[in-house]
Amino acid sequence: MTVNNNTETTEKKSLNFVEEIVTEELKAGKNGGRLQTRFPPEPNGYLHIGHAKAICMDFGIAQKYGGVCNLRLDDTNPIKEDTEYVEAIKEDIKWLGFEWGNIYHASDYFQQLWDFAERLIKEGKAYIDEQTSEEIAAQKGTPTQPGTNSPYRDRPIEENLELFYKMNSGEAEEGSMVLRAKLDMANPNMHFRDPIMYRIINKEHHRTGSKWKAYPMYDFAHGQSDFFEGVTHSICTLEFVPHRPLYDHYIDELKEGKDLNDNRPRQIEFNRLNLTYTVMSKRKLLALVKEGLVNGWDDPRMPTICGYRRRGYSPESIRKFIDMIGYTKFDALNDFAMLEAAVREDLNTRATRVSAVLNPIKLIITNYPEGQVEELECVNNPEKPEEGKHTIEFSRELWIEQDDFMEDAPKKYFRLTPGNEVRLKSAYIVKCTGCKKDEEGNVVEVYCEYDPESKSGMPGSDRKVKGTLHWLSCAHCVPAEVRLYDRLFSVENPSIDERDFRELLNPDSLKVLTNCYVEKFAATMKPLDYLQFQRTGYFTMDQDSTSEHLIFNRTVGLKDTWSKKNK
Repeated sequence: MTVNNNTETTEKKSLNFVEEIVTEELKAGKNGGRLQTRFPPEPNGYLHIGHAKAICMDFGIAQKYGGVCNLRLDDTNPIKEDTEYVEAIKEDIKWLGFEWGNIYHASDYFQQLWDFAERLIKEGKAYIDEQTSEEIAAQKGTPTQPGTNSPYRDRPIEENLELFYKMNSGEAEEGSMVLRAKLDMANPNMHFRDPIMYRIINKEHHRTGSKWKAYPMYDFAHGQSDFFEGVTHSICTLEFVPHRPLYDHYIDELKEGKDLNDNRPRQIEFNRLNLTYTVMSKRKLLALVKEGLVNGWDDPRMPTICGYRRRGYSPESIRKFIDMIGYTKFDALNDFAMLEAAVREDLNTRATRVSAVLNPIKLIITNYPEGQVEELECVNNPEKPEEGKHTIEFSRELWIEQDDFMEDAPKKYFRLTPGNEVRLKSAYIVKCTGCKKDEEGNVVEVYCEYDPESKSGMPGSDRKVKGTLHWLSCAHCVPAEVRLYDRLFSVENPSIDERDFRELLNPDSLKVLTNCYVEKFAATMKPLDYLQFQRTGYFTMDQDSTSEHLIFNRTVGLKDTWSKKNK
C-alpha cells in the first residue's frame, strides 16, 4: 500500500511522532505496505474523553493513510464486563465519526491462547504457582533488588500440565493457583519477573458462558490478539512502555523465533489525556455512579463521551480539542478551559440562535398598545445565512433578565436603568422610566417607553445605543427548566489530592433553574440539537425533556467565567 496522494498536502501541517513513524514505514514498504490498527477497550464501563483521544489516534491514523482500524473488545475479565458497555462503546465510536473494519473480542482467541500457554508449559517455559498473591508480590523484589524464585518454579512439566487443566475444569478454587511465565526474576524490568499468564475466575462470561474458568491476563492476551488479527501498529498510552519488552517477548515465542519483522506488531506509546477538574479513573467514575453522586454514566458533568454528548458537545468539538493538544511522549495536564474553548468555537458555527430568559423580571412598555402583537424576524444562525430565519412575537409585556435592570447603576452599566436607553434585540429602542417594588423592596416590574420609529430595519433604527437586551413576550413564550452544569471537581488536579475524591466534588457543579422561559421556536428542537441562548451560552434540549416539561442543559457559557471566578 502506498501513502495516499493527499499526504503531501496534510504534511504541511507538522506530523505527530506516530504519523512520522507510520509514514517512514509505509515508504519503506514494511509489512508489505499494509497499515492496520485496533482500538481495544475493556467493556467494563463507559468510554471517557481519554478514550476519545485513543479513538482519534487509532481510527484517525488508519483513515489518513488508507489503512484499517478494527474494534476489539478486551473481554478477559468476566467479573467487570457487560454487554451494556459493549453497545455503549459502539455508539460512542460512531458518534465521534469513525467506523471500524471488523469487530473482534479477546475471547475469540481463548482457545488459541490456551493452546499457546499449554505449549509453553510443555517447553518448560511456564509453571503453576500455588502461592498467595501476597507471597508472589513479596518475592518480586524491587526495581533495584532482584526477586526470588517461587518454590514451585521447577515443578515437573507433567504436574504443571495436570494443574493447568484443573484450573479450567472447576476442580481448583479461585485464587488457589496461577500460571506464570518462567522468565527472569532478576530482570531490571519488574514485568519480566515471572509474570502471571492465567488466573481462575469462577464467573460466567457474557460471550463464552461457562466454558472457561481460567482466563488470560492482559499482558498475555493483548500482544497475541494483535498478532492473530494482523495488527501492524499497536498504539497505546505511556503506562505501557515498560510492558513493551514483554509484549514483544510473547509474540517472539508465539512465532517461535521465525520472521520476527514480518507482520510483527509494533507497539508505540503516546501521552494520555489528563484534564483539570476531572478524574479519568474508571473505578472512581463507577463509584460516582453507584453512590448516586452523579445521575448516571451520561450525567453531563461526567467526562464520559455519552455525558458530553448529552451536555451538548459536538463530536467535531471533541476532535478539535484533541487535535489542539496533540500527541507527545510526555504526560501533561490539559486545562478544561481549552476543551470549552474548542466547544465554543465549533458551536458558534452550528448553533441555532434562540431567546431564553433564565431569571425573569417583567418589563412593561407603557406606551405600546394593549393587545397588539407583532411578529418579528430573527436570524437562525448569523454564521450560516442559508439556515434562514424564524419569527418571534413582540407585545406590551415582556420578560427580561433580572440582571438587565439596575435601579442605582454604576457609570459603565449599559443596560436598563432609569433614564437609560437600550435596544430590544430585533425590535425597538426603549427608554427606562422606572420600576415597581414589593413590600420588601424587591423590584417586581420595570417600566419603559418605546420609540415606534426605531424598529430594526426601519430608517429610525440607525440611532446608536450602547446596550442590546434579549427578551420574550410574556404571552407567547414557554416555561422551561434549565440545568447549569459546571466542573465536577473544585480542585484543579483531584487525582493527586490526598483527600478522598468524594470530598473534592464541586457543590455548584449543577444548578437547576425552574422558573425559566424560552421562545416557542426553541420548544420545537430535539435532544442533540445545538442552540445558543442569546447573550447567555450554548444549550441543548435534554433527553428527558417532554412537550409538557421542557428541559435544557447548558453546554458551555459564551465566555470562560470559571477562571475569573476562581482567581
